[in-house]
Amino acid sequence: MPTTTVADALGAIGSELQDTLAALRSADPAPFERALTLLAEADRVFVHGAGRSGLALRMTAMRLMHLGLDVHVVGEVTSPAIREDDVLLVASGSGATSGIAQAARTAAGVGARVLAVSTTDDSPLSEVADTTLVVPAATKTDRSGTASAQYAGSLFEQAVALLGDALFHALWQRSGHSADDLWPRHANLE
Repeated sequence: MPTTTVADALGAIGSELQDTLAALRSADPAPFERALTLLAEADRVFVHGAGRSGLALRMTAMRLMHLGLDVHVVGEVTSPAIREDDVLLVASGSGATSGIAQAARTAAGVGARVLAVSTTDDSPLSEVADTTLVVPAATKTDRSGTASAQYAGSLFEQAVALLGDALFHALWQRSGHSADDLWPRHANLE
């Protein structure tokens, strides 16, 4: 249904997010548990995504750093080489974004684990990933309006941000650390 006001748009977006989150909550919990284990056991975590998916993963990187994980954003000048016992956390709605799929192949080739977030578990990315978290949302090339009324991959990108927060929150709760324990890792050069 077309929206004409910001309030209408917020309602439409909120409804889609509620449906997507409900589907994720009722999905098989095994991939999510594997994701938590991969992140918790990683020597270092690297995040990588293109466009808005990449921006959403940067938010996840920040929270994982607050938790005390050694986290790097792929492409930043201070990002070291990935190696065995590291985890590459990637997001690609289609699972076919060439740079993301190639990074996953490179990571797997050196013995790192790959944790993917995508709209499908049948893609070049999922073929190499150790675990794929499937988000029921439109890819950026789906302009049919059936999977989402929002433009391009907006619903997927929003879900990536929220799923990243959920992974962080579960890890944090399991860690037993308080908010005060995490606070000293917040940026103080803002």
